[in-house]
Amino acid sequence: MHMLKRTPLFEEHRKLAGKMVDFGGWELPVQYSGLAQEHQAVRTACGIFDVSHMGEILVSGPGSLKFVNHVTTNDASSLSVLQAQYSAFCRADGGVIDDLVVYRLGEEEFLLVVNAANIEKDFEHLQVQLAKLEGPRPLVKNESSHYAQIAVQGPLSERILQRLTSTPLHEIRTYWFRQGEVSGVSALIARTGYTGEDGFEIYLSPDHASRVWTALLEAGTPDGLVPCGLGARDTLRLEMKYALYGHELTDETNPLEVGLGWITKMGKADFVGKDFLTQVKAQGPMRSLVGITGLGRGIPRQGYEIYDAESNRCIGKVTSGTLSPTLKKPIGIGLIEKSYEKVGTQVRVKIREEFHEFLVCKTPFIEKTQIKTGEKK
Repeated sequence: MHMLKRTPLFEEHRKLAGKMVDFGGWELPVQYSGLAQEHQAVRTACGIFDVSHMGEILVSGPGSLKFVNHVTTNDASSLSVLQAQYSAFCRADGGVIDDLVVYRLGEEEFLLVVNAANIEKDFEHLQVQLAKLEGPRPLVKNESSHYAQIAVQGPLSERILQRLTSTPLHEIRTYWFRQGEVSGVSALIARTGYTGEDGFEIYLSPDHASRVWTALLEAGTPDGLVPCGLGARDTLRLEMKYALYGHELTDETNPLEVGLGWITKMGKADFVGKDFLTQVKAQGPMRSLVGITGLGRGIPRQGYEIYDAESNRCIGKVTSGTLSPTLKKPIGIGLIEKSYEKVGTQVRVKIREEFHEFLVCKTPFIEKTQIKTGEKK
């Protein structure tokens, strides 16, 4: 039997009666009190998430900037020290290997935070690219086991986290970070996240994760902070139309057709996938990633086919879908033929052999209200 990996907070989830599931080989809580309640807490107050399963790859030494810029689509040279950016790794044929967040720790030092299921694949890809490098080769190390990661998300996240740190959080803009301490524990405190709300991601030693998790729960519970599982993490990002690897992003999709042109900097020096993406940009992508909203009760799920409303010709597939806890109606993200991308276009989704009516809609599905200004995710 294959043993599931556990984060340093596994026992804390047990104490809180988290419902544990297999998530890409990790045993993680899908929910605690209930998905709708956890989702609502993040939108109105604050939620705390264990994201320690994420991977951390450190690139350091001479040539680091040049290397990071070569393997990612965004422009790492535009980052100041202590600034972060959303980015992607691509294959030579433009397919997305992973999406990631790049943290610039120093002039020639970067922390690449990648998806848990892709840690080995990403590290292998970086090794292959490293071997081709001319000039100084930076040190590329998989440091994932040295980090726990806790996300605190929601409009009250700054107020709650500030009780446990002397770092002036109001000075950290969106997609910037500081080295500081939380509850006496040394940590990297980043104003990043994946929910569409203001929030922080705290990187710290696994040895102290339980202590900080417990301190955050104690500090935040009076203000409505609740522990949140993978379920709420998914519905929150879906309402914002944030891409998820394995759903919107795969080896078969390129950044330009899934709305990630803004993190694909064609003007910079050569990067992996640039030639192919230059062609895609010149011709225009054939497909488009859109938001759809249901007129009935049927919930679209990943893999369901999307059809032309008139001819019932298949025009694409649902990549993610749910019943939106905020809107109380079915919403989905779909990759479809570009000619159908206009807001208001009627389409049909085949749900258990029946056609259900949907409309292509404006995204994000909900308006951002509490987010501080800064670089968008």
